Amino acid sequence: MSPIVNPTANPEVTPFNLERGLAAFRAEIDGPVAAFFSSCVHCGICAQSCPFYLETGDPKYTPILKLEPLRLVWESEFTLWGKIKGALGLQKKVTDAMLAEWEELIYDSCSMCGRCSMVCPVGNDIQAMVRKSREGMVAAGHAPEGLAGAAVRAVKTGSPMGLQWKTLQVQIEHVQTSSGLTVPVDQAGVDYLVMLSSMEVINFPEYLEAITKIFDHAGVTWTLSTQCFEATNAGIQIGNKDIAALLVERVVDAAVALGVKNVISPECGHAYTAIRWEGPNLIGRRYPFRVFHIIEVLDQLRAQGRITTEGKELDRLSLHDPCNLARKSGVIQQQRNLMDLVAEQFVELPEHGRFQWCCGAGGGVSSNERAEPLKLAAFKRKKAQIEAVEPERMVTMCATCRTQLEEGLEHFNMDIPVVGLTELIADHLVDKEEPT
Repeated sequence: MSPIVNPTANPEVTPFNLERGLAAFRAEIDGPVAAFFSSCVHCGICAQSCPFYLETGDPKYTPILKLEPLRLVWESEFTLWGKIKGALGLQKKVTDAMLAEWEELIYDSCSMCGRCSMVCPVGNDIQAMVRKSREGMVAAGHAPEGLAGAAVRAVKTGSPMGLQWKTLQVQIEHVQTSSGLTVPVDQAGVDYLVMLSSMEVINFPEYLEAITKIFDHAGVTWTLSTQCFEATNAGIQIGNKDIAALLVERVVDAAVALGVKNVISPECGHAYTAIRWEGPNLIGRRYPFRVFHIIEVLDQLRAQGRITTEGKELDRLSLHDPCNLARKSGVIQQQRNLMDLVAEQFVELPEHGRFQWCCGAGGGVSSNERAEPLKLAAFKRKKAQIEAVEPERMVTMCATCRTQLEEGLEHFNMDIPVVGLTELIADHLVDKEEPT
């Protein structure tokens, strides 16, 4: 556990503060939360949907039990029964020691993948309440050091990894040298502002080159922005609405300054969820542009006949659906349409699409160093899926998922390369004819 950043434009480390945390818990308790806690029938079905519980067998990782601090605040302060118990000295209280114990449950053993919410028989949105619980935890100072550091860097530098434009500029120069194409920067009035994640810049620079090639091939106008290039939202991950809103506002300001019609978000670190679904509520107004995932845009171009490919991958390929893309946003068929363009042998994982199993790294778990053993334990569920169909390569469209797949497969001595779908499409583009 670690003291956490103060949610301001100039963050600093602040000490533990139980009262501040309790106030944040109270602020998160609304009608839906009350309805969820009142309607829970304690059936335990949510446990059967959680890879952290299933692969450890430890009942403390049951999703609904992770909400106990929030539930206790609700019961003691918002219910008649809780107030009676309190008057009789029978009501259990949330203490600093309890929050220290629950920090692992709320951060280390939950990727906020939403599978528990999907299977709850009474419709409780458990992952949303984990998100609300993190607001109280971070306000009390009980959040992992890795996420705290990422939040500080995101506010101070614009990137949770501390990247600055000069780092991306080096990648842009490499792409332009390799492809012979121009990567547009600060171009006003174009169709798309492309956002990136730090992980793509550092770990998968081929993603930017793939986009450059595809958009040139399809005749798409687009740009990067020197004002804001990072889409990852550390505020969503750690659970701080003020930081989350600040980071969304930066994207909006950059898009408005360039007058773009659309913003393309990568799926990394809940970036897509943050900018597309939570963003307008966080900043309190509608966007003057639309938000799409890169896979949605590529499938639109395919449907319009603006992407022409040739040849197909001959080895056996399977697909991992990122949770925020498939389960939370319903983007499922689009990636399969694109796979049809490039894959001769495509095999589905068991329980794919909305029902796929999380890789275990989302929700900030990948930035939480101490969660590494739990993350690898949760990956066993994905490992079993992959072993069931024996692919020669895995395909995905999320930098966090891709990193976790690579690390998990290596950890379990499975020699299965992982590739990005956008890069696969770029590899099979028909060369544009040179003008005569």
